[in-house]
Amino acid sequence: MIPQSFIHDLLNRVDIVDTIDRHVPLKKAGANFVACCPFHNEKTPSFTVSQAKQFYHCFGCGAHGNVISFLMEYNGLSFVEAVQSLAGYAGMEVPVLPGNIASKNRSSNDFSQNPEFNQYHGNDEVSAEELMHAMQIATHYYREQLKLSEKAIAYLKKRGISGKTAARFAIGYAPSAWQNLEAVFPDYASENTKKVLAQAGLIIINDDAKQYDRFRDRIMFPILNQKGQITGFGGRVIAQGEPKYLNSPETALFAKGQELYNLFSARRAIREANCVIVVEGYMDVIALSQHGIDNVVATLGTATTGVHVQRLLRQTDNIIFCFDGDKAGRKAARRALENSLELLTDGKYLGFLFLPEGADPDSYVNQYGKESFEKQIAQAVPLSEFFFKELCSGLKLQTSEGRAKLVKDAKPLLQRVSAPALSLILKRRLAELSDLADKELDSLLQIKRVSEVKKIGNNDKRQTVTLYRRLIRILLDDPSLATKLDRKLLVKSNAKNEEIAALEALFDFFDAHPHLIENDSVFSIAGYFQDSPFRTLLENIECETLEWNHSAGVESEFSDILKKLRLMQYKERITELQSKSLHMLSDEEKKELQQLVKNQ
Repeated sequence: MIPQSFIHDLLNRVDIVDTIDRHVPLKKAGANFVACCPFHNEKTPSFTVSQAKQFYHCFGCGAHGNVISFLMEYNGLSFVEAVQSLAGYAGMEVPVLPGNIASKNRSSNDFSQNPEFNQYHGNDEVSAEELMHAMQIATHYYREQLKLSEKAIAYLKKRGISGKTAARFAIGYAPSAWQNLEAVFPDYASENTKKVLAQAGLIIINDDAKQYDRFRDRIMFPILNQKGQITGFGGRVIAQGEPKYLNSPETALFAKGQELYNLFSARRAIREANCVIVVEGYMDVIALSQHGIDNVVATLGTATTGVHVQRLLRQTDNIIFCFDGDKAGRKAARRALENSLELLTDGKYLGFLFLPEGADPDSYVNQYGKESFEKQIAQAVPLSEFFFKELCSGLKLQTSEGRAKLVKDAKPLLQRVSAPALSLILKRRLAELSDLADKELDSLLQIKRVSEVKKIGNNDKRQTVTLYRRLIRILLDDPSLATKLDRKLLVKSNAKNEEIAALEALFDFFDAHPHLIENDSVFSIAGYFQDSPFRTLLENIECETLEWNHSAGVESEFSDILKKLRLMQYKERITELQSKSLHMLSDEEKKELQQLVKNQ
């Protein structure tokens, strides 16, 4: 909605150090500034801010971004709100793109008259802006319908949800008719609008090309992404019917295996409590929040994924999974445990709480209150205890066969634990339960003891960095060098890995935004890749520049990389030519081979 050129100018106008220092006091540390991270609890400062490149990085939790993302994370603002806040501080007026839906009267919901949409006409995909706009219109409609539905209001009251809480969570109601959205999308049946609504997951088009609303006679819960944008809905049936909960389908905006209900709104409460409670349902989140427990999120009808855990560990050191005490609840807890093992680091805590049979967080807090629920949370079982409780369930450990089965079942799980201290503790506990010596168990598990793992020093670490990673690091530090790179050095490479793909994405970005590398701009390149699959890689490489010794000469490093890339390409071509029989080589190939050998 906001021109990219304005965002670039804004980032050049404001200073990230001044902005963050207004919220978190910073101290000078060499070329950078440091503080204890505002996104997780720590005693030793690992939150680093680069004034030279205008980005921050926490070496503890991995939080990373520019001044806009900081305001979004710290203050819980949407992207637009963060830009408006910064612009107001800098004395700049936020423009909007001409013809963009943001500049139109919001009462106009006719997508067929939107020039931005029309440029996609005839294409199978529509713009994210169009999808977002459709979701906003639908949300407003559902909220207005809730005010008019006595049945829906009565249902929420019965569930103990106040009007104030309903408004805070933007809860709405989808009436029972088949084509309710026609009231707010005048061109509901046009091909253009159908395309938008179908790809947003708001309507279904059957085999007879007839369309109808996906959500009917349901309480509607808007689902926000990490930027505070509505990307999907959860709908809870009021009367009897299946499914009880219906989520938006997978769309260009919405991936339920990656999103968590209420995470955007709960971030500040999670940081203040240094703990997040993960529950299974929307109503659980809302009921707990109404009782003053705000550090709560819910999965969207799916098992807890590694992406969920990774996002939560960036917010806090402590995760409590709160599940029903039935078989399904224990199965969900087991999946959460398995998907967490590779992501845990020493110092992080995962706990598992199983409420009494027949109770869920919603019913429990309404019956017993906040204090009683918090006592239950305090009694959560730590991961290390739950780990073996699950593995030992149904086994007869007094028998050799039972202990052997325990080792067999534990092996693939322990191999996934990356936290050194936790891994060692779990192995020692397994040794006790299996009645095996440590060395015998290590041999069976094929996991090296922590004391045997070779520590990599700085020099060794530098040697393991690939040429491509070094090149990415150089370009993130000084994008102007992209104009001096012969891209044929990359095109001819037979290697296929994430770093090369990220390099190609970087060059595509440079080609699309030449003004960013032609001007002497101060900005974080990785900040422009928020929705890219290479975001994490680029952020991790960019943070390495925080300790960059510029006195060593960036251009000298760049020249060395080019020289080695050229040599690597020569060797690959020589190997290719030498793999052929001499008589099969053409005269030109023979000359090329001689020249390549000479140039090495």
